[in-house]
Amino acid sequence: MDTQAFLSQWQHQKNNDRLLSKLVSKVKKVDHTTAQFTHEQVFSEMDCLQCANCCKSIPPIVSMRDAKRIAKTLGLSKSEFLNQYTITDEDGDMVINASPCPFLLEDNKCQIYEDRPSACRLYPHSGEQLFRKNLSHHKRNMKYCPGLLEIMMRLSEAR
Repeated sequence: MDTQAFLSQWQHQKNNDRLLSKLVSKVKKVDHTTAQFTHEQVFSEMDCLQCANCCKSIPPIVSMRDAKRIAKTLGLSKSEFLNQYTITDEDGDMVINASPCPFLLEDNKCQIYEDRPSACRLYPHSGEQLFRKNLSHHKRNMKYCPGLLEIMMRLSEAR
């Protein structure tokens, strides 16, 4: 399947809460090896730059380590970066203060890609041990990520 097919399927299914809940419940016992294999397979077929919905919709959590690294890249002090680009959300997490992300470029590439936050590096949290650890977030994240929806569909069909 190509990226356009993933995007089309996702557009059609992303608001189907019943389907999304069913997918999550069907894959609860998937082992991390199978999840990792499926994650790698889907993202080898999909070009995230054609979507970038995560960057357009979800402000990522920024750790102090992330802030220090990004500030250095931008030529700012850590406090300047924090004041200019972050806020504390309702859960008490420090997050990027804008959606779409201020580092998202016109071509959907990331201005700070090599130094992006850990949350961005790991999104959609579907590889290795993260898959089962983040099951509670997958239903919500499938609404933003066509790749995750495809992973969940493939895993549910294999069960």
